[in-house]
Amino acid sequence: MNKINSRANFSILILLAVVFFSSCGVTKQVPYFQDIKAVGDTTVHTTIDFKDPTIQPDDILSISIFTIDPNTSMVVNQLGTQSLGNSQVSAANMNLSANGFLVDKNGEIKLSVIGTVKLLGLTTFEARDLIQELASKSFKDPNVQVRYSNFKVTILGEVARPATYTLPNEKVTVLDALGLAGDLTIYGRRQNILLIRSVKGEKQFARLDLNSAELFNSQYFYLKQNDVLYVEPTRSKAASLNTARTQTFALIGTALTVLITLATRVF
Repeated sequence: MNKINSRANFSILILLAVVFFSSCGVTKQVPYFQDIKAVGDTTVHTTIDFKDPTIQPDDILSISIFTIDPNTSMVVNQLGTQSLGNSQVSAANMNLSANGFLVDKNGEIKLSVIGTVKLLGLTTFEARDLIQELASKSFKDPNVQVRYSNFKVTILGEVARPATYTLPNEKVTVLDALGLAGDLTIYGRRQNILLIRSVKGEKQFARLDLNSAELFNSQYFYLKQNDVLYVEPTRSKAASLNTARTQTFALIGTALTVLITLATRVF
């Protein structure tokens, strides 16, 4: 009986040790940027330069024109006037819909009064300057604003809130996007995040490692329009989803417990 009890205790200790060291292994993979020095040390990591995204077909742009010229009442979607000191400022919102202007397959949009404008390959700053130059021919001292209405990224997989997010800011990092999604769950693989990017009709795939500070110098650190981030589950999550395997282990564990109990009583 002592031998059986010893074996049973030994088996339980081994099982506990396996669980303990497995949990330690998972814990070591959770913290971000593990190669940064300890507290008290100063570490400097360069970040790749941000490049403004360029306008592509199927982008949706919000375009507004503001001018002190009172004759702008001819422009569609007139918003009225707003007092500014001793002058009246007319705000002519050129948006054709709630979403804005859809850039066609030729990279062009059509503005009332101004006409067709090709914006393909321009940044929003360059598009603003071009539209302002064209608007100057029809309006007095126009002030133009151009922004994306559909700058969106999609975050899928092991995050708290997987979804497609429309962002008001063009300068968005991987960390910004993951923050919007509520960060990774404990089951997310931090060292192997998949980024999917569409470039001229083709798909680019890149792997990102949140455990390394080298992420800041990656060409994929700043996201682009319609990027997709996919966070893979860890093996422990995959195993937990395998109902059949879980049930099998539970039955085996129950059977072993019964056998050990019977053996100790018999001998």
